Amino acid sequence: MKLKPLFSLMAAAAMSLTALLFVQCTPAQDFQLGNSATVIPLNIKQGTTAHFLTDYYPQWDGATNLVANDERLQLTPTADNWAQFDITTQSNDALVSTIDVWHDAEKLSIVVLGGQRDTQGSYMSSTCAKGGNITIVASKPVVEAVAMWQNEVIEDVKIEGNTIKVAIPRVAKGHQRSAIRIFAASESGRFNDVLLPLEYGKVVVDAEDIRRQDFQSQILYSLMIDRFNNGTTANDWKINSPEVLDKVDYQGGDIVGITQKIEDGFFTDLGITTIWISPITQNPYDAWGQNRNPDTKFSGYHGYWPIFSTVVDKRFGTDEELRTMLAEAHESELNVILDYVANHLHIDSPVLKEHPDWTTDLMLPDGRKNIGLWDGETRLTTWFDEHIPTLDTRRNEVCEPMTDSALVWVRKFDFDGFRHDACKHIPLNYWRMLTHKMKSSMPDRQLWQIGETYGDVELIGSYIKSGMIDSQFDFNLYHTSRDVIIDESRSMRDVARTIEESEAAYGSHHTMGNITGNHDKARFLSLAGGDLTLQNGDDKSIGWNRKVVVGDNVKGYARLSLLKAIISTVPGVPCVYQGDEYGIPGGNDPDNRYMMEFDGYNEFQQAELAATKALFKYRRGSMPLMYGDYLTLYVDDDVMVFLRHYMGEWAVVALNVRPEARQVEVAMPEFVGAESAQVALSTEGGKATIEGGKVALNIPAYGYVIVNE
Repeated sequence: MKLKPLFSLMAAAAMSLTALLFVQCTPAQDFQLGNSATVIPLNIKQGTTAHFLTDYYPQWDGATNLVANDERLQLTPTADNWAQFDITTQSNDALVSTIDVWHDAEKLSIVVLGGQRDTQGSYMSSTCAKGGNITIVASKPVVEAVAMWQNEVIEDVKIEGNTIKVAIPRVAKGHQRSAIRIFAASESGRFNDVLLPLEYGKVVVDAEDIRRQDFQSQILYSLMIDRFNNGTTANDWKINSPEVLDKVDYQGGDIVGITQKIEDGFFTDLGITTIWISPITQNPYDAWGQNRNPDTKFSGYHGYWPIFSTVVDKRFGTDEELRTMLAEAHESELNVILDYVANHLHIDSPVLKEHPDWTTDLMLPDGRKNIGLWDGETRLTTWFDEHIPTLDTRRNEVCEPMTDSALVWVRKFDFDGFRHDACKHIPLNYWRMLTHKMKSSMPDRQLWQIGETYGDVELIGSYIKSGMIDSQFDFNLYHTSRDVIIDESRSMRDVARTIEESEAAYGSHHTMGNITGNHDKARFLSLAGGDLTLQNGDDKSIGWNRKVVVGDNVKGYARLSLLKAIISTVPGVPCVYQGDEYGIPGGNDPDNRYMMEFDGYNEFQQAELAATKALFKYRRGSMPLMYGDYLTLYVDDDVMVFLRHYMGEWAVVALNVRPEARQVEVAMPEFVGAESAQVALSTEGGKATIEGGKVALNIPAYGYVIVNE
């Protein structure tokens, strides 16, 4: 399937487990951008919470007035022009309401959702669209609902028991891409929210009509430029010092090498829609850091030690080669996002030499060095190493030029957005300033931002707002899935619970990145095959001192396919780290950063690559997997079965993490009206039949079955 280019729907979302606030990314006059609304965090339990208007409308510095449409909410400005405001509520009951935001004569709306998200039997989904009306069916009687087209409240909404009828606004017919979001609550709590992309006012029901920048459809490929493909030897360079082992010296990968792989169809054949490239900024030419056993320093081949934040490192290529790569990517219907480092600069950076006071303090008051203290009160000040001081972007005089440096990359080059490094170590004011500048200075650009944060859902979600970044990598889902697949004492109930926690925290249609691994983790395959254990998998010394292999090839590759089945079918955006598509072993950094191989695969790798392509192809052709509403149908220690449903179309996904095949029968929701079932994709031995609204599944050992009508 070839995806058509157009601006995207955005549904990255964040909320606390107890409350959330829904807002649209762009003002009404910018409908050509095609944004759907973004859910952002807001606790409205009994008491008062503080908020920034730019978190909701980043292009506005303030508003004329904010008006609550519900007596349960009280609004109080705490800064001029409502730039900051408080919301006070006396209730913790389920709440679905709106706030009107007036900007001169223009009114836009915010949807406020409070109380508990009821995950025990509260579910709703779209069933059809006829005569300009959308029908939503819920599992319980609906007591209140709000529907939004872009930023505007849809007035024509009817609640009839378990059914919600929503009229598509006529104005939607004049816009190639827009979106409707529906929120509702029952007496027992809030339902999941529903997202429906529109094309000229009609609900999109065919995956052929999805564009490459409809970001719910993304499949990311993460690559480290120096270790991906050497397109030209003209820019090859090494430190060639006895202080630096070759394993951590430059290997020759470059921008031309990426272009070659775009042109030969590597990404398209795999099913990728977005390429995430490692940092390309100028890094030092000498060695830094120190490893013991073996003794070695390191080159900056990875790109994370910027000397100049706005200069392409000539070892990777030239400005013109970068522009050519981006043009070829877009011609092939691929997005490209740039890994950008804002937390620190290399100590030899001319900027730091001119402004040595721009860094946080290396020494703490108690005499300790503030290095690697990732959490607690040092989270925003800690250094990664002595040669890469952390910038104090809490200060405006530091934040302003650093956000301007990031903007250079999307102004000078046609990138589609950013992957942001070390998000949780950078204060919120940086993200507000950067996104405000991006959206106010480039209103016609649709730029997607995903960040890296390790922590709980509250911390991760605090960065995900219309005026900050769109999504983050869901490391909690990765770690839980990894551990449950590998450790037979763990339960699939943990995976189901984590999926539901992510939905409650980031929204039902978030674009959180669901990963196979990354350049900072031991290869999943070696953990799955048993050559590494969960206890020693993060030990960087292992890869230095012995050759890390798979272990049990049959078990290892089956489990890797199972992980990909999870990330390809649950809400969020699949992201494969280079080499995981066919499966290579390895320990932690730098043992997970070998030069990419494009041929010569063994029989297990060939089968793994074929399975990856099949999963990604199915996902990109399935509206339920891209936009469908999620419902767990069955879960026990070994097996999980869930439904993805969209506009009367459905897919049932069954996963088995243990070495014995399982037979499970699940009841389909009544409104689905499932009369037949076929296996769309499965590991060997997967079967499914349906009778009386119940689907009987045979799920292979370490396997998966995807069923549709």
